Amino acid sequence: MLTFEQKQEVIESFPELSKKEVSLKRVNYHFEGSLYDKKTVIYHLHPNGNGFVFVGDLKKYKADNKGMLNIRDVSEDELREMITDSIGILSEEEQFDEDAEVAVVEQIWVNRDGQELKLVQEDALWNIYHTHNLEESYGSFDEAEEYLLAEGFRTTSK
Repeated sequence: MLTFEQKQEVIESFPELSKKEVSLKRVNYHFEGSLYDKKTVIYHLHPNGNGFVFVGDLKKYKADNKGMLNIRDVSEDELREMITDSIGILSEEEQFDEDAEVAVVEQIWVNRDGQELKLVQEDALWNIYHTHNLEESYGSFDEAEEYLLAEGFRTTSK
């Protein structure tokens, strides 16, 4: 495990990050060049070595629901890779090809009583409809699927 000072040394080797002191001797590091409102790359790095790196929804990491990954027991190489990935996420503009056809994802889900819900991807959201009424809205397919399964629904198409 890297010490607090070693983690700071790795983090501060990224000149695009700026240090922000917060309470209880913790520090955050921000990426001011972020294209988004989100700027925090390192969150609550503590002298005990605990802290978090924002890795968003990158599949190679098991982040929490806010896209944060604990760095208490990471190696120097792992920390460098996470920071590089984080800066990459925050500095990449989503590319949209306005001429490209957008594939609409739509699924019908049914419960044991025969009730139907429709799951539709609309822009960045996954919306669940009962007839024409919006029931729920989620930021990812996985969240919507988890809700539907928990409520006893199964898809009729995948």
